[in-house]
Amino acid sequence: MKYHAPLLIAGLLLVPPHVHAGPSDYVYTPSVDYGEKEIDFKSGSARKSRDPRESAASIGFGYGAKEWWFTEIYLKYKRENNEGVKHDAIEWENKFQITETGRYPINVGFLVELERPRDHAEGWEMKWGPLFETDFGRIQLNANALFKRSYRVEGLSDTQFLYQWQAKYRWRREFEFGLQGFGEMGKWNQWAPERDRLHRAGPAVFGKFPVAGGTAIKYNAAWLLATSKASPDNTLRLQVEYEF
Repeated sequence: MKYHAPLLIAGLLLVPPHVHAGPSDYVYTPSVDYGEKEIDFKSGSARKSRDPRESAASIGFGYGAKEWWFTEIYLKYKRENNEGVKHDAIEWENKFQITETGRYPINVGFLVELERPRDHAEGWEMKWGPLFETDFGRIQLNANALFKRSYRVEGLSDTQFLYQWQAKYRWRREFEFGLQGFGEMGKWNQWAPERDRLHRAGPAVFGKFPVAGGTAIKYNAAWLLATSKASPDNTLRLQVEYEF
């Protein structure tokens, strides 16, 4: 156990933080690489029926500040209703590794994410929750239970429950394959009717290419299809990281 992590988690949760998962959202993993720096680019595009396509992207800089803490700042952009690309928000993501990698059957982490939308009327958005990972030979499984809420926003804001899962086969370092899934259940203590829940799942690919000087380029991408009526018919998402 990393003894400093719970203290920092508690402090971030006391910070006073729109609730809808974007097309560029990705599956969080619990491990932290101490001292690693990265430039992270994420993008995604989703469409439902005849509605205009919604697209989102972000670029961030991250740093493994401690053996148990990785922190990252993002600038986020979006395009919707066939309008131009607009700056959407600034996001501060913090990931805490709770258990030592490989010491227990399940690796555990914790996420705390704070977002300030460009439209200040939307207040602050906070996302938090546990991250889990386990291995069976070459198969890696991830499952995350997340909570999200907006603060200092006009009107009532409820805490929402979201989930993520991922399964991948580590065939080669440069190319791995598997499945990803995302869902939104509504209020954490009173789930929405089935017709209003959002569920998306589909095939995914992953990989990492070493570059000169000990640096690397890491990627993952997925094609997500609706598994509920309220979800976008299809979502394409991509994440590319330059690690140094």
